[in-house]
Amino acid sequence: MRRPERQAEVKLTDWGPDQRALFETQCLELFEEIVSAGSIRAADPRIAPGGVERDAFDLLTALGLLRLDPTAAAWLPEDPGAIQAQVVAPMSNEGSRLLEESAGWAKAFTSMSQSFRQSGGAQARGPFVHLHGDAIDPYLRALIDDAQEELLTAQPQTGRDPAKLAPAAERDIAAIERGISMRTLYQHSARRSTVTRGYVAAVSARGAEVRTLDEFFNRMIVVDRKVVVIPGNDGLMSAMVVREPALVDYLVDVFERSWERGRPFSSQETSDAEGIASEQRAMTVRMLIEGHADPVSAKRLGVSPRTYAGYIADLKDELEVSTRFQMGYALGRRSDGDILD
Repeated sequence: MRRPERQAEVKLTDWGPDQRALFETQCLELFEEIVSAGSIRAADPRIAPGGVERDAFDLLTALGLLRLDPTAAAWLPEDPGAIQAQVVAPMSNEGSRLLEESAGWAKAFTSMSQSFRQSGGAQARGPFVHLHGDAIDPYLRALIDDAQEELLTAQPQTGRDPAKLAPAAERDIAAIERGISMRTLYQHSARRSTVTRGYVAAVSARGAEVRTLDEFFNRMIVVDRKVVVIPGNDGLMSAMVVREPALVDYLVDVFERSWERGRPFSSQETSDAEGIASEQRAMTVRMLIEGHADPVSAKRLGVSPRTYAGYIADLKDELEVSTRFQMGYALGRRSDGDILD
């Protein structure tokens, strides 16, 4: 069997109108054919040197849109949405001279991404995709830009980067204005953040629904109940994209159950303030009873360690004690109902 050739070397600076014209025509046709078939044989004469599809094949492999499977001696399609930023974003950063060119590439990638998803090509990579570092935000933007019906997001307050809220608001508002429904779940502690309240005001004014919950949960973004993005093992530095239908349905059910327990969140304080304070107090007591360390308890409540220390101080005042030992004794003498009410 003839050994498959290595992919062509193409420099980013060499990509221009000619390559994009090839990308929009022959590359798109060849890619759609490969997606439909699931792969293309490495020995296919059309992609051999001098073959009719060789130029298109070289560009697709240079872009990373085809991946060699040595065991099958075949080239498999990759998700254009995960690769788009590697081509489009650097061009945009080069300045006004490349703005028009990058827009053309983005449009071409969008057409190819839609073809990839509509043909079920995403499943060719399996039900899980891992993202790392700078690849996460461009992928999320592309995924949300492709949303057709609904966005569900769960955002714990601790660790939320205020610098990312402004671009997130622009992205989410654009989706809402396209007719996408959106529901977002925060922890109660988000109500204390001026930046978060501004974001909530912006998206709520355009029809989004936002609620808060006392319980701890992790980040999650659900797109059209078909794709879920959750944190990876490295926390905010990695993410996992889930397309497995059974797991997607399970995660959506988790969101819906939490949503039903949440309290509506507007940019202004409401009559729910007393009930929210009571729920946070109950959660603080629960953390103490379960014996969690203060940093862990603070994270689960979505507050800073300093704020959590304030909650403990308030409990001591309420119980008229001065030490943790005394507080534990006082709590132990009460019934569960009295403790958590």
